[in-house]
Amino acid sequence: MPSTKVKVPTPLRAFAGGRAEVEVEGRTVGEAVQALVRAHPGLGRHLLTPEGNLRSFVSVFVNERDIRALARDATELKPGDVVSIVPAIAGGAPSSPGASLPMARADRPKAGAFTGEELRRYSRHLLLPEVGVAGQKRLAAAKVLVVGTGGLGAPTALYLAAAGVGEIGLVDFDRVELSNLQRQVLFATADVGRPKLDAARARLQGLNPGVRVVAHEERLEAANALETLRPYDVVVDGTDNFPTRYLVNDASVLLGKPNVYGSIYRFEGQVSVFDAKRGPCYRCLYPEPPPPDLVPSCAEAGVLGVLPGVVGVLQATETVKLLLGIGEPLIGRLVLYDALGMTFRELTLEKNPTCVLCSAHATQKGLIDYPAFCGVPAASSAPARGVPEITPEELRGELASSDPPLLVDVREPEERAISLLEGSLPIPKGELPERVDELTRARSIVVYCRSGGRSADAVRTLLDLGFTHVRNLKGGINAWAERIDPSLPTY
Repeated sequence: MPSTKVKVPTPLRAFAGGRAEVEVEGRTVGEAVQALVRAHPGLGRHLLTPEGNLRSFVSVFVNERDIRALARDATELKPGDVVSIVPAIAGGAPSSPGASLPMARADRPKAGAFTGEELRRYSRHLLLPEVGVAGQKRLAAAKVLVVGTGGLGAPTALYLAAAGVGEIGLVDFDRVELSNLQRQVLFATADVGRPKLDAARARLQGLNPGVRVVAHEERLEAANALETLRPYDVVVDGTDNFPTRYLVNDASVLLGKPNVYGSIYRFEGQVSVFDAKRGPCYRCLYPEPPPPDLVPSCAEAGVLGVLPGVVGVLQATETVKLLLGIGEPLIGRLVLYDALGMTFRELTLEKNPTCVLCSAHATQKGLIDYPAFCGVPAASSAPARGVPEITPEELRGELASSDPPLLVDVREPEERAISLLEGSLPIPKGELPERVDELTRARSIVVYCRSGGRSADAVRTLLDLGFTHVRNLKGGINAWAERIDPSLPTY
């Protein structure tokens, strides 16, 4: 029986003994995956459904081919084949040489003659035969929407402004926080507390006064997405959550616009260009999202500060190529970047003939309820969704009583090194089902994490397992630090 190397992505390595590559035996992809799960049982619920089938939010490639374009689980393996597991993580070529995208059509108003200052500003572009004066005018006439001004949107917007893209739309509604500055290079320390779009507009126009910055200071939702995206030539996905990512994809497909995709997780990134007119869309790669509790956010899992810079620059590069109609964009290709190994891998993406959105037999004709589709509460919903809660003030009183509750910390070890509540039992959320025997049903239990999201999920798990006296610390340890013990750092 042939031996095959299976590449395990960062999000799943904790369930494979920390290994990035595992060698298994199997004649087919299905047998290799089953062998992998037998060797590392913790991978089972992440890769397989209860019926033993591959989950739809996990893509598997043999060498550079998606098995969905081959024989799926029955795809035969040969000596030397490499199987890549690529789960969803919560970051256009012209039809003929020299042709440009529809966005550069002849009836689009052209930029006027460049001033002497503009000629000096863009001189390095003008020296490139692939750009030149005509290409720079095309950039000046283009409109790009960047959804999110966080880790990905920040470097992308900076390079698009520097390149001379005439109009840059920005979608965001947050304020700058100190923790943003580790990676969101649009902002400075003096911007902390300021609306992100105000700071971003000032930074981009300070970099290039010739660029028009349009602020969309609102949450992108199904009700406003089509209207927001419609005026733009290219959409850049700088989102950090699955509901908005699927929304951006779907709106882009329905409007016929290229979607420059990027995502990041700890030390790894993904980049592609989804253009349903000429290739697959995001739903072809991931027909449905993973459950919310399986993919932590950057706020929960952390991210190397320079990682979104690399991925964002790649997104900016793809955007400029699309606008100029040069090179070979990442349509039908997915680039995987591993910062620790400093490696780039490229996988081939196939258009899904049964895609509900972009196939010839599409059944989805409009936008949907994306929070419901992704299994997360809408923005207006209560954060804990019915989970029993306790406030920091109430917990302080109970800890001082004769019958204090058991504190359970479901954060990762790295977070406990920042701050912790003394006497708490550390059980990372992912390990909770396997370590539930360490808990007692004789005492009241209070579960906490950084800000209350993961601990709310943990409380639901314990309630499902039959625990009755269990509550979530509202606002997490950060709320405790702000309202009870200011000596604890927040993060």
